[in-house]
Amino acid sequence: MEYVYAALILNETDEEINEDNLTNVLDAAGVDVEESRVKALVAALEDVDIDEAVSEAAAVPAGGAAAGGAAADEAAGDEAEEETSDVPDTPDEDEDEDEDEEAGGEGLGELFG
Repeated sequence: MEYVYAALILNETDEEINEDNLTNVLDAAGVDVEESRVKALVAALEDVDIDEAVSEAAAVPAGGAAAGGAAADEAAGDEAEEETSDVPDTPDEDEDEDEDEEAGGEGLGELFG
């Protein structure tokens, strides 16, 4: 995570995110710098608008909470229908969606610590 934090610091101070600047920030923080991780991060962020990405990430919890409330209301309605229905239980599609969402960013944690 310290690599990502260093990139965020550089972005916040309007410094260019390049290998030298990233390495300097990490050195100043006392991090044992791995050049391959620095290169990978710089390459990954090459075409990324960090300010936009941070704004979108900050907006997700607000939208997610509203969607979660609607899903809970829908689930309550589904439960009422199930009680009166003789249809056998089927696997819940929401569980499959949760598994897909969790798999989306698995490799990033290992890449950047």
